[in-house]
Amino acid sequence: MKNTVSRTIQLFFFAFILIGCNAQDDNKPFTQNTVAHTNDNQQDVPAVVDKPQIVENIPLPEGYTRIAVDSASFGFFLRNIRIDSNNTVYYFNGEKKYSQNLHYAILAFDIGTRDLQQCADAVMRLRAEYLYWLQDYGKIHFNFVSDGKPRYFDKYSRGDYSRKNFRKYLDYIYSYANTRSLKAELLPVDSIQNIMPGDVFIQSGNPYGHAVTVIDVAINTQNDDKIFMVCQSFMPAQSIHILKNLENHKLSPWYSTKECSPLKTPEWTFDAKDLRRFAE
Repeated sequence: MKNTVSRTIQLFFFAFILIGCNAQDDNKPFTQNTVAHTNDNQQDVPAVVDKPQIVENIPLPEGYTRIAVDSASFGFFLRNIRIDSNNTVYYFNGEKKYSQNLHYAILAFDIGTRDLQQCADAVMRLRAEYLYWLQDYGKIHFNFVSDGKPRYFDKYSRGDYSRKNFRKYLDYIYSYANTRSLKAELLPVDSIQNIMPGDVFIQSGNPYGHAVTVIDVAINTQNDDKIFMVCQSFMPAQSIHILKNLENHKLSPWYSTKECSPLKTPEWTFDAKDLRRFAE
C-alpha cells in the first residue's frame, strides 16, 4: 500500500473529481434546490435519512453491516460517490423521466447532452471513473461491439488525461459499445453468495439487453444473509440512480441474495446467473 502522504493526496483527488465531475458539464441537468425524498405512497420504503452525501450514508436494515473493502478498491470508490440532493431522474435533454417512483437516490454524475449514457454505458462510466480516480489510465478500456477489441483511454488520450478528454473518450466508447460487448469482457461470478460491490447483473438480449451495477453489499453476521443495492441508467440516457426494491418494500433499497431467482428490479428482471465481474 502507498504511504500515508500518498493516500491523503489520493483521497483529496477523489473528493475533487466527484465534486468536479458535474462542474465540467455546462449543460448539467441537475439542480440543487430539491432536498426532500418522497416515497410515492409506499410508506414502508425507508426514506433517505439526513440527505446522505455519499452512498455509504444510506442506512442499513437492522442487523446488517457493510462488508469490508480495501481503501483502493472499486467498492470503496462506489461507497464514496456523492448523492445528488435533487432526487429527480432526468433525461439527457433535461426533461424529467416519466416515472419518478422507481429510484431511491441519484448519483451525482453528469448525463451528458446526447442520448449515449444508457444502461451498459453507466456500468462502464462507474468502472472508468474508478480507474481515473486511481490515475490507472492504462487499465481504462472497453470493447467495441463491431470487432470485440478494446479501445484504451491511454492511447486515445495521447498524453492528455484531462477530465474533458476523459469525458470525450467515454462518449466515444458509448457510441460503439453495448451490453453484448460489455458482457463478453466480464467474468462470471460462480455464486451469488460471492457478490461484491462493482459486480454487474447483465443480459445481452436481442435487440436490447440491460445491466445494473452492484453499488454496495452488506451482511447479517447472524445468518450470513447478504444484501446489496443496484444502480442503473436506462433508455433514453438518464441520471444514474439507485433503484428501489419494489418486491420487498421493507428491505428497499436493498435486495437479498435469497431473492435472486429471479431478481426483479423495477424495469428489468435478472437471474443470479447473470452476475458478472470486471477482471482486475
